[in-house]
Amino acid sequence: MQGIVVIKCGGSTMEQLPGSFFQTIARLQKMGKQLVIVHGGGPAINSMLERLAISSVFVDGLRVTCEDTLEVVEMVLCGQINKWLVRRLTEHGARAWGVSGMDGSMLTAVRTEKPLGWVGEVKAVDAAIPRTILGQGYVPVIAPLAAGIDGAERYNVNADVSAGAIAAALRAESLIMVTDVPGILKPEADGTKALVSKTDEAEIGRMISEGMITGGMIPKVQAALDALSAGVAQVVICRGTAEDLLKVCQGEPAGTAIVAAAAEKNQAAR
Repeated sequence: MQGIVVIKCGGSTMEQLPGSFFQTIARLQKMGKQLVIVHGGGPAINSMLERLAISSVFVDGLRVTCEDTLEVVEMVLCGQINKWLVRRLTEHGARAWGVSGMDGSMLTAVRTEKPLGWVGEVKAVDAAIPRTILGQGYVPVIAPLAAGIDGAERYNVNADVSAGAIAAALRAESLIMVTDVPGILKPEADGTKALVSKTDEAEIGRMISEGMITGGMIPKVQAALDALSAGVAQVVICRGTAEDLLKVCQGEPAGTAIVAAAAEKNQAAR
């Protein structure tokens, strides 16, 4: 079995994903690549909340989830978005199996200490479930909801955090975070923004403290660092183009690669 690649698709990119994205997933699957998709669904959730006159509140890029919001999150993520992705993948020749983190208690969480309502912090991942789906020749497509420790509660978990935890549990060779920007962008003196092709924990800390990384990118890079510390070889933030997917899966540079500081030092010493 080839190394596993976890791909996180952000909700803001969902409608922008071209047919070539799904075709590339199908192509890589047929080549024997083990792929897992974890998805968000923020814009679709916002749209449904607006239709139902439920206000949306965010803290540090994370959604505050009350009981009513949780009902909508589950409906949109597990129903609308998850099955749409499965249909699109199947349409383009991939074999996909849609599940949520609650199924089989794949993701187990406790309520986060932040004042975010029913938002969970992942405590355990049952890696046997996605591995079983992979073993049957399917791409697991996972909605980021988690079961409580006793199974009686459910939690909304940030998709970046879920993808990082799943990638770590699967000991993935790469975690690809597909977003609507080409990667981490750094302001230049002339007012333009340049792509950061490679970075590590220390530089990310500086960029956050200096306000270069803000909003929804903060949980993204924090999830990336957590995944790296748990053994994932690299995390790449990039657009969901066929070119970027192929490059990352073939070990070529694309977007912003986040690597462990030790790995960076080892490469420099060679």
